[in-house]
Amino acid sequence: MRPLCKCGKKPVAINYYKNEVPYYRSLCENCAKHGGKQRGPSKYELAGYGKKNVCDKCGFRSKHKEQFHVYYVDGNLNNVRTSNLKTVCANCSKILYKVGVTWKQGDLVPDF
Repeated sequence: MRPLCKCGKKPVAINYYKNEVPYYRSLCENCAKHGGKQRGPSKYELAGYGKKNVCDKCGFRSKHKEQFHVYYVDGNLNNVRTSNLKTVCANCSKILYKVGVTWKQGDLVPDF
């Protein structure tokens, strides 16, 4: 059985196998990704906004919310009003974050 991480919540991740014996990291996968700290809810999650399973820009649908990002229409990461937050897929996210490109592309405009 794997030992628990320093956070005490999850088992540590396996680092590698040598002669079929597992060698473990000192942290779980989540703590390793976030510098030894468990990631808490983001500002938009605390404000009650949840990612959708459909892109607000192109209409792409997926069962996995990991394929989506939360886009701040006005660019202010502290403005977590639901009218300022949009769920976009990874492809639309790349387009929207290019320099000079704003949300007002095509027929979509922010609903302030």
